[in-house]
Amino acid sequence: MAVTFIDLFAGIGGFHAAGESFGWECVFANEIDPAAASVYEQNWDQKALGNIHDYTRASKKKTIPAHDVLFAGFPCQPFSKSGKQKGMDEDRGSLFHDIAFILEKHKPSMVVLENVRNIAGPRHAHEWSFIIQKLRDLGYRVSGKPFVVSPHRIPPTYGGTPQARERVFIVGTRLPSKRHALINDETPLQFPTDFDGWDTNNWNLFSDLPLDDTPENFMKYRLKNDEIEILDAWNWLVKEMLVQRDGLRLPGFPLWSDLWGNRPIYEKVLEAPDWKKEFESKNRQFYLEHKKLIDQWLKEFPIIRASNPSKRKLEWQAQDMTSLWDGLIHFRPSGIRVKRPTYVPALVAITQTTIIGPLKRRISPLEASRLQGMPETFSFGTQSDVLSYKQLGNGVAVGAVYQVVRAAIQRDAEILKTTNPKLLRTVKKSEQHPNMNKSTKTASKVAKIS
Repeated sequence: MAVTFIDLFAGIGGFHAAGESFGWECVFANEIDPAAASVYEQNWDQKALGNIHDYTRASKKKTIPAHDVLFAGFPCQPFSKSGKQKGMDEDRGSLFHDIAFILEKHKPSMVVLENVRNIAGPRHAHEWSFIIQKLRDLGYRVSGKPFVVSPHRIPPTYGGTPQARERVFIVGTRLPSKRHALINDETPLQFPTDFDGWDTNNWNLFSDLPLDDTPENFMKYRLKNDEIEILDAWNWLVKEMLVQRDGLRLPGFPLWSDLWGNRPIYEKVLEAPDWKKEFESKNRQFYLEHKKLIDQWLKEFPIIRASNPSKRKLEWQAQDMTSLWDGLIHFRPSGIRVKRPTYVPALVAITQTTIIGPLKRRISPLEASRLQGMPETFSFGTQSDVLSYKQLGNGVAVGAVYQVVRAAIQRDAEILKTTNPKLLRTVKKSEQHPNMNKSTKTASKVAKIS
């Protein structure tokens, strides 16, 4: 009989992919978003049933099957820096109580939770302490030290991908009885020592992420003409600045064209916080040092002044790169960011899709799913790209989950010998890299989706 798992707040199935790579069987999944649930079912041949409250809080509760492992990427918005950070005061934050209800009822051998890094930050110290203590009270060995994982810090030979996506994993292993509970156990999870020698700057997105360079893909995701025009304008300045500055890299602070030339100092600037005043002072000084060249640039490229505010600012993180088009580009609300083609920033549930400079196009949903470590056979069907990017931004990195489970098994092998030797065996005999081409369920569904 296979090791079984449940997949709570499942999204499109990152946890499912990791579980299947161990040879485990999913016996229950829930996802409240209908679009994500549809993609989940199409790819995993498993319904992701709706609201978890129907199984934990209703007077006539539906049934969740017994299981060996509980996976849950419970909603991060209440803890995210991009949200209001209400924590468990928000309904979505209180969903941990539903997880605790299921753990108490079914007592699975292992629980693996994932959330944003901020959940372990000072603003949510109370929530963090509550979660850790509750898991201990339920009979799980769990460290109070956050285990922060990002796929770009995992070598490619272990299933890492070139995406900087720091997430906190909370892993609990059920103890033989509560009297064994190590209430103050702070033994952290640890990755193999092989990881220590991996330099994240060794990533090269162009070679480490298989790119889909079909003509159809290029046409669908190519930049608009006005986007190319504004980037060409900034690239002209980048190249000329390198000459004028004798190869010296551009400064680390964002370059803000609104502060260059004969631009007034508004009252709100005078009332700005010190950090902003310093930033504006640096920009004005930069302008004075390069006045002749910048004035020429502003005259030759009127599109700079005509563009929306977010395109009038450039953040250069590309070190000694000589062309903007050699790097990775992002149109952000705070400005245009250019970085070296190593790894991409975290996929997010908003449209700041990475632009591949040499190809002058955005990455496709297929390429983004590869950044999350999803199987090659994974498909979004016919849904809009906007939805696909959003679902990936809300997802979990498969390689990260896979290695977190392996780390937990390594730490708690002696416990599992007693409580669940079958679970221990499946992980011990697994490959060091999650094989994303093993999923027969996914492969069988491709014809139906495409």
